[in-house]
Amino acid sequence: MATVAHEARRHPVVQTLGRAGMVLYGIVHVLVAWLAVQVAFGDSEQADSKGAVSDIAQAGAWVLWTLAIGLVFFALWQLLLACVGYTYVQKGRKRISKRIGSAARAVTATGIALGAFKYATGGSAGDQNQQQQELTAQILALPGGQLLVGGIAVGVIVIAGVIAYKGVKKSFEKDLDMSRAPSWVEPVGRIGWIGKGVAYGVIGVLIGLAAIYADPEQSGGMDKALKTLAAQPYGPYLLTAVAVGIAAFGVYCFVAARVLKG
Repeated sequence: MATVAHEARRHPVVQTLGRAGMVLYGIVHVLVAWLAVQVAFGDSEQADSKGAVSDIAQAGAWVLWTLAIGLVFFALWQLLLACVGYTYVQKGRKRISKRIGSAARAVTATGIALGAFKYATGGSAGDQNQQQQELTAQILALPGGQLLVGGIAVGVIVIAGVIAYKGVKKSFEKDLDMSRAPSWVEPVGRIGWIGKGVAYGVIGVLIGLAAIYADPEQSGGMDKALKTLAAQPYGPYLLTAVAVGIAAFGVYCFVAARVLKG
């Protein structure tokens, strides 16, 4: 079974479709960043993948179908990497960490793809903040629910720290064939990974507040996290800085789609 998965991961068609999907994944991040800047200055109501998909929908149904199918291929490619990828990493613990990261990207890409499919077929992707709050409410209702939500918050904050640390230490370069990468990928990648880590960190804090106050309305997804930043002192500037980071991550994806090892 593992041999089949390895062969599938290395197949040229799988590589091509997966990398093309990564470009689309980057485009979603750039659009989210653009929406975040508009939120910072009061020109937009939603700054998350749903808002990005909604903007893409204006270009036509065929664009949505392209986005959805491309992200499915990207998710499948990341799933294969999660199962049998990163064989060039010598340390087992680091290899497991990278595989977990690929699994997380597969889940994220699948969620965005499902939203795009719903838009393309005339439906709605739903309110992500509301979905997050409903899920939090269900967990809070369980025995020890506050502790469970608190544990999830800690987990998200840890993941956010790992993402940001990857940017600080430039460890993302180990996943790239740097001989084929442009020189500017280093600063762009650093800004991108750190910016994305900050955004996830705010989501973790919101989940933590929901646990502390046993109030699911405190939680929320990327949209609420970015709006929370905008509501702080100097919020528009903070949000703009994070938006630059998210956009940089999107640009990093464009480069990584070509030179990522795997």
